[in-house]
Amino acid sequence: MVQYTKTQLRKIISEEISALPDDYLAKSDKGLFSRVVSLEEFAAARNIMLYFSVKREPATLEIAKSAMSLGKTVAFPYCFRGGIMEARAVKSFDEFRPAMLGIPAPPDSAPVIAPGELDLIIVPALAYDRYGFRLGYGGGYYDRFLNGLTAFTVGLARDRLIKENLPAQPHDIAVKCVITEEIIICPTLQKK
Repeated sequence: MVQYTKTQLRKIISEEISALPDDYLAKSDKGLFSRVVSLEEFAAARNIMLYFSVKREPATLEIAKSAMSLGKTVAFPYCFRGGIMEARAVKSFDEFRPAMLGIPAPPDSAPVIAPGELDLIIVPALAYDRYGFRLGYGGGYYDRFLNGLTAFTVGLARDRLIKENLPAQPHDIAVKCVITEEIIICPTLQKK
């Protein structure tokens, strides 16, 4: 079996993502939304952090709107150079401005939510495996941010992109649950 580096895998998976049909992406986004908002952890969470989905990433804005309509505090990443990230609360999607790498982010004035106050964090990735490990974009922002947190972490993934095993290093932090439009895999909960 061929072993790929993370850099090689990012290229291969990016090509797989580009090849996914638009109708599949729309169907996948609807299924992901339904599964996330039906989670007990979503219902119980007071403070939720999501990523602002761009390009062909699993959509998060409908999840954020649903959370806001339920009176939850919704935060998005605010990134600094050097791999440092904060969770900043938003009340409206009109507040977002292009930031690092052109990804929309909350304004400088948005309130910071302490990482320990987050109940649910939805973590972006190019792909996830069945053990909750992710192939991220290579900046290390989320691994640093998630280190030591007790929040329930969820990876959103397209079912067609779930991998059997992704390379993981000691500093890589697995999410507690991976959700696709078809399945929910919670490897850390199954071990208990």
